[in-house]
Amino acid sequence: MAVPRQLPNTITIVRILCAPVFLWMLLADGGADGALRWWAAVLFIVAIATDGIDGWIARRYEIVTELGKLLDPIADKVLTGFAFIGLSILGELPWWITIIVLIREVGITVHRLVVASDHVVAAAWMGKLKTLAQAVALSLALLPLWTLVGDWIFWVNGVTMTIAVALTIASGIDYVITEVRGARRAKPAQ
Repeated sequence: MAVPRQLPNTITIVRILCAPVFLWMLLADGGADGALRWWAAVLFIVAIATDGIDGWIARRYEIVTELGKLLDPIADKVLTGFAFIGLSILGELPWWITIIVLIREVGITVHRLVVASDHVVAAAWMGKLKTLAQAVALSLALLPLWTLVGDWIFWVNGVTMTIAVALTIASGIDYVITEVRGARRAKPAQ
């Protein structure tokens, strides 16, 4: 089966375009537990799930591109960043958590863009684990499951969000260490 070469990047771009729609849906009714909240959560879950799909297609059909390596982590950061911001605007997540996550995500994204002409920094395993943890934690926080199962779900949300934030910080540190080591190895070769 022939797969269009641009399909993975198109999926990634659609994920980026879903982010503002998702945020509007989340905030439109003030975060009420009604239909818009459920649809916002579903859109987030579907969009973040495409992260695995576009990567699988690119690897499976050997159509991995430098643009895809650059855009894929940016798409994840835009979508998850909007989710963190939305939850903080609604008062459901402390702003300090969102600020820590955004500093890590924006800092690494800016670095990736700065060094893009020299080399593309693909997502490392710890960064992928961080994205998975954020996706799970944000999905649980976005879905108004408390309306179905009760308040105990807030404890589960707290645990998953703590894991996601810890992995966000750890993967940021890992990224910086990896880049510094890479730069040191590259210097003698120049």
